Formats: sequence, structure tokens, C-alpha cells
Amino acid sequence: MAPRASWKGHLRLSLVSCAVKMYPATSTSERISFNQLHKDTHNRINMKPVDPELGLVERADLVKGYEYEPKQYVIIDDADLEAVRIESSHTLNIEAFVDEDEIDVLYQDAPYYLAPDGAMAEETFVVLREAMRRSGKVAIARLVLSSRERIVTIGARENGMFITTLRNPNEVRGTTEYFDNIPVGNPDAEMLDLAEKLIEQKVTTFDPKAYEDRYEIALMGMIKEKLKGHKPIVASAPDRGNVINLMDALKASLGEAKPAAKSRAKAPAAPVKESATKVSLKEALDASKTAKPKAAPRKKA
Repeated sequence: MAPRASWKGHLRLSLVSCAVKMYPATSTSERISFNQLHKDTHNRINMKPVDPELGLVERADLVKGYEYEPKQYVIIDDADLEAVRIESSHTLNIEAFVDEDEIDVLYQDAPYYLAPDGAMAEETFVVLREAMRRSGKVAIARLVLSSRERIVTIGARENGMFITTLRNPNEVRGTTEYFDNIPVGNPDAEMLDLAEKLIEQKVTTFDPKAYEDRYEIALMGMIKEKLKGHKPIVASAPDRGNVINLMDALKASLGEAKPAAKSRAKAPAAPVKESATKVSLKEALDASKTAKPKAAPRKKA
């Protein structure tokens, strides 16, 4: 079964645009999850909506409400939400380009894949993808997801594009209350040298497959044993011993540490052949060059 797109619309750069579809790049469906059961009947518990005055109510009777004051709500229906339409509801309008390393990892949220929607969109999609790849930049755009506008980055990835939604600045906490009481002074030079050598011994190429979820594996092992009617095997963490002091611990670690195994590098992807540019696309690109840029917003005093 073909994957289902979570969003469809148009990717636009100035006067150039193409139809695109977006897919979640990650999935949690393979994670072990548990259901709530009654302890005697082992029947699965249904979570039903309860009104403090009426008791159990039907989901069909539920409406959305925004709490503008404590216990005071304004009712919002589907027609109200449909009336709130902005450009980013159906268009990924590229507003700027930046270096990828300028995006602080704290702001990076959910990853998505972006692909052309139909054969007619493929040529324009490939031109925009390769232009970003050659420039080494990622695009900044806006997108409405789950009834809110999100700032996103768009970059080239293999034959397609990669989107990352960014957190709003008011969602990212500052460091002051967490880091202010940590000492700033220079550490002991010898201990610092030992720590750097210990890091050097463990340098490798990152391979996510080498870091499997050991807890998930142990959890599944326990489940399988219980299904067989056996008592689960208790897996305890290895005893690392007591650390006497930092200097001794660094020296002991440096002597015991083994170089990390190098993961195999992936073969480079085959280059994608660019299609010949049609007149309509070329005209749009030429027109984009001569289009007058929008005035930058004035900074507040």
C-alpha cells in the first residue's frame, strides 16, 4: 500500500511553483505499547467522555472551545476554522535561504519527506531541489499543520526534499535558570588532557543501527517468556565498581577503553539526471529574477 500523504499543496519560490505532497519521515508504530485492562476480566477499558453535570456523553455532542478567561469559553466550530485561511494553508512559500548550521538544534522539531505530486510537477521539483543542493542552503518557509502555522526548513535529500518543522521561540526555554550556577573556571590541565585522549579513543562514524534500543529488546524478551508461561529473566545492569576520584577514573578509563568500531560508510547515491527545462519554467525563472523584492519590515525602535 502506498504511503498516505499528511499534507498536499504547492511549493513556491517567487513565480515558480509545483504541486507537492508531504509524508512523516518517522514512525512510532513499531514501539511496544500497552493497553489498559481490568485486573479481573482483562477486558480493554474504553475511555469515554464525562460531563461533570450530565455524566457519560456521546462524542458526537462534543464541540471545541477556547478558554479566554477561567471557566469561560468561546465555541469554535468547523466553519470558523475553515474561514481562517492563509496562504500557508495550501502553499509552502519559500521566504528565504540560510546555511543549515545556522538552525539551532533546539528549534528543530518533526521531520518530513517532500515529493512531487504528479508527473507535471517533477521537472520543477527537480530544478528547485538541485538548485538548493548546489547552493548548500536550506529554504525557510511557512506551513499550516494541525491548525497552527509552523516555520519549516526545506532541503535537498537524495531524490527528494526534507522538511523539518521548527519550534516557536516561545516554546524554547532559556538556559539561565539551568546553567547559571555551573562553575566556569578552567579544569585541571592534566585531567583535561586525559579526557581528550579518552574521547579520541572512542571516535567513530555514527551508524544509528549500531545503537539499538536495549530496553525495548529486553522488554520483548520478557513478553515472549511470559507467553510461553515462563518467569521472565531479570537482566541487571553491569557493576561498574566504585569511582575513587576523577583522576584515577580517567587514567583507568584510558587504559581500559578500546577504539570504537568504524561503521561502514554508505555508498554515494547515484546522481539524478536533470530534465531539460521547458519554456514555461524558464519564463517563470526569468520573471523571478526581474520581480521586485518585497520591502523588508521595519525594525521596531
